[in-house]
Amino acid sequence: MSPQSVALSLFITMFVSFGVCFGSYLEDTYHLTNYQRYSIKPNNEHFGIMTRAYGSTPYTRFQGRINVDDYGAKANDGRDDTEAFEKAWNEACSTGGVLVVPEEKIYHLKPIIFSGPCQPNTAFTVYGTIKAWPKMSAYEKDRQLWIMFDNVTNLRVDGGGTINGNGRKWWENSCKTNESLAVTFYECNNLRVTNLRLKNAQQMHVRFQKCNNVTASNLIIGAPGNSPNTDGIHVTETQNIIISNSIIGTGENQNQHKIRKIHLNFKISNLLFSLFIEGDDCISIVNGSQNVRVTDVTCGPGHGISVGSLGAGNSEAQVSNVFVNRATLTGTTNGVRIKTWQGGSGYARNIKFVNIAMRNVTNPIIVDQNYCDQDEPCHEQDSAVQLSNIAYQNIRGTSASEVAIKFDCSKTVPCKGIYLQDVNLTPEGDGSIIATCENVRYVNRGKFYPPCST
Repeated sequence: MSPQSVALSLFITMFVSFGVCFGSYLEDTYHLTNYQRYSIKPNNEHFGIMTRAYGSTPYTRFQGRINVDDYGAKANDGRDDTEAFEKAWNEACSTGGVLVVPEEKIYHLKPIIFSGPCQPNTAFTVYGTIKAWPKMSAYEKDRQLWIMFDNVTNLRVDGGGTINGNGRKWWENSCKTNESLAVTFYECNNLRVTNLRLKNAQQMHVRFQKCNNVTASNLIIGAPGNSPNTDGIHVTETQNIIISNSIIGTGENQNQHKIRKIHLNFKISNLLFSLFIEGDDCISIVNGSQNVRVTDVTCGPGHGISVGSLGAGNSEAQVSNVFVNRATLTGTTNGVRIKTWQGGSGYARNIKFVNIAMRNVTNPIIVDQNYCDQDEPCHEQDSAVQLSNIAYQNIRGTSASEVAIKFDCSKTVPCKGIYLQDVNLTPEGDGSIIATCENVRYVNRGKFYPPCST
């Protein structure tokens, strides 16, 4: 074969290979301008099933490594390691180093705040296990705090290890208004939280509050079925956040072997999807959140993916530019939900749910502007959070309830600009399903089943 033929064959092979790798991916351009500045770039990192690659990422090769053992941490003996972690953090923060939690060791921490500002590219790498101090007396000063990262810019938290909230005693004395938190990121900008296990949170596993430019990916979150109100990821007052490729499972089903089977079936192309078993919302997005992108997430059973609740206590809410793409929900009490209290004000707008699969889901699509999560009845009020420009595209699957689609909107502040395209839900078993549509202005294209009955 001539050199020209060899070169031509090589070029064709490379071109075809490139097409196979990239030609089948279609980017949804909805809100692309809001997210393109924050897209994840490869940077020689591989996020498989919690792989540990010591020194494999750029910031570990060139930064100083600060091992907590060198500062007095004594793992595996049940003693308090809080002081050693504080010393190690102070060194990492002041030098832009990497705090390292060694593998195959368990460290116990009382409430602790890892404060900034720090030198650029400070990192917190967990190879082993961090476990919450078991005695409740340690939390009397602030029962909402266990681990907090406060005012740290360009922070990386990763490693493939485990953060264990040790929440059983909390669950026995659970109070919904308590909002006990396992890990909080507060006022952290350019934040990357990846490749971690979080389990048995006191209540919320991870909260991002007043953060900007956040990537949260390849997280495995789990707690047993008796863990009340254990939200997976809670987003509040945060802008420009991407949540992707994570497993969130809080609880056990009656048929655990079926859950394991579901878990295995959702591993696709070495990407991790989220599995949310019980507890509370898989992901909750509340007031002050803007430019939130959720991709490749699977929840179930549990409470689904929620925007809200918003407007509680006659408060003002502002949520915009939420994009949920390629989600699967299985056995959840809700699918994709927007919930607001009567008496609130403000808005939730520019929200899109696309490519969503529902499997045996109660309330697959629900908008509830009369949300009332309290013991006393909620009195009817005129004001409400305005819901507008909300799209549902390519929503398919089965409903466990008769009402598969529910728009329960305010009489005085109706939902407007609701767009439904290719929404096709069927009953899980025998029987029929309906859609109820109160005080909503919508248009639909393509398949729309079940159609609105009111």
